[in-house]
Amino acid sequence: SEVKHIKCYADANKILIISQSSTAPELAIEDDFIFRLCPTDLAQGPAIARAIYDSGIRSIVAVWRGDPWGDGLYKATADRFKQLGGEVAYEIRYDPDAKEFSAEVSTLASKVSELVNKYGADKVGVLDIAFEEAAILLKQASEYDILGKVKWFGSDGTALSEDIRKDPTSASFSVKTKFLNTIFAPTKSKRYLDLRDKIMSKVGREPETYAYNSYDAAWLIALSILCVGRYDSEAVKKVLPTIASGFFGASGLTTLDKAGDRVPTDYELWAIIEEAGEYKWKHV
Repeated sequence: SEVKHIKCYADANKILIISQSSTAPELAIEDDFIFRLCPTDLAQGPAIARAIYDSGIRSIVAVWRGDPWGDGLYKATADRFKQLGGEVAYEIRYDPDAKEFSAEVSTLASKVSELVNKYGADKVGVLDIAFEEAAILLKQASEYDILGKVKWFGSDGTALSEDIRKDPTSASFSVKTKFLNTIFAPTKSKRYLDLRDKIMSKVGREPETYAYNSYDAAWLIALSILCVGRYDSEAVKKVLPTIASGFFGASGLTTLDKAGDRVPTDYELWAIIEEAGEYKWKHV
């Protein structure tokens, strides 16, 4: 949503935008001033769908934030899940500015109950495409016994969320439902490990994978400016894809496609676990 809102102004005024985490498919446009250092959700959606299907789930209820990111990722996931033979039984789209989700969660519980009675709890799942508001949604979902009996699935919007981890109720519910989240996977090179150690020494926690994209974005800008020899957005725009194609940074090889988005790569699966009385995100 942020990139979408500034795109027209940026293009009109030739302001170069490099995003570390924008993934909405609708923004994959050639020859604009937007570059994105992660693949679009046309890659992540199928990854989520495969994770759901391979977990034995055949019918899902989807709940997602109604914005360009949520809509695009939901469609990419649902389309692929259906191709695999799965069923998207019910859809619950909510206002991204919502502060509580009692109505949505009540509907979710009712629909999940119907599906569990029809297929069994092991065949039913919940797809939750959200940002930090997921902590509130999960907390309210924990009040319904039926919602704790099925598996939940998320995305890069909830992977490594500190709001979820720090809330005991949300974290406990995530453990109970094996809440599985996809996120872009950086290449585990020495550059990655060195930067990871430095970040962890400063903030005391695992950095989300898009932090490495931010780091590499700074390098790509610097190298592109050095290449053209001047601070000129149009000149940098022309050389940046070439620089990116040969740059191996903390996140790995940064090759871009024709739309200026990262060429699809792997996705990791993250979940919250309870260890020695503490809740932690773990690469599973």
